[in-house]
Amino acid sequence: MEAQQSRHAANTAAVGAPRRSIHDPANGHFRALTLFAESPDCVKAARDMVGSYLTTWHLEHAVDDARLVVSELVGNVVHHAVPDNRLALPGSGRRIDVSLMTYPEVLVIGVSDEDSTQPDLPAGEFFSPDLAGSFSEALLPDRGRGLLIVQRLADAVWWSPGVRAGKTVWCRLDLDRLWAENSA
Repeated sequence: MEAQQSRHAANTAAVGAPRRSIHDPANGHFRALTLFAESPDCVKAARDMVGSYLTTWHLEHAVDDARLVVSELVGNVVHHAVPDNRLALPGSGRRIDVSLMTYPEVLVIGVSDEDSTQPDLPAGEFFSPDLAGSFSEALLPDRGRGLLIVQRLADAVWWSPGVRAGKTVWCRLDLDRLWAENSA
């Protein structure tokens, strides 16, 4: 039996076409990190790993915002999350999963915990900062300031329930916007 050459360009190998680097963000990347909330340096570890991954992927322009977003989201888990299945086991380890994904022009960060309680995502500003005058700190809510910071830095913030329990808080950062802001 004789093999036939395909006539469709999609089925033929690109001879001599340049190969993209594995660090090219157009290829997309995925990394996941598991931490435990009881570790005294888990927030720092998450922040440092995200910075390291983004630097390796040549996305230095996204490092500062992504590190702050991860710090706030992991910090929320450390300070507020109570695992669904471990309420009767004080002192048990609370798992935190950090996901970092890139696609063309987009960075998606997800922080998962074992608490199914819906996060209090701030609805947005109710008052104009111009109306507050010199007392702008009086307008800050007592709770949810970390998520307010995340909403200010990210282009979108949402959450999804876990399969068995828990939840994931997601945020999307526009890499083109970060490039424009940080290269000016």
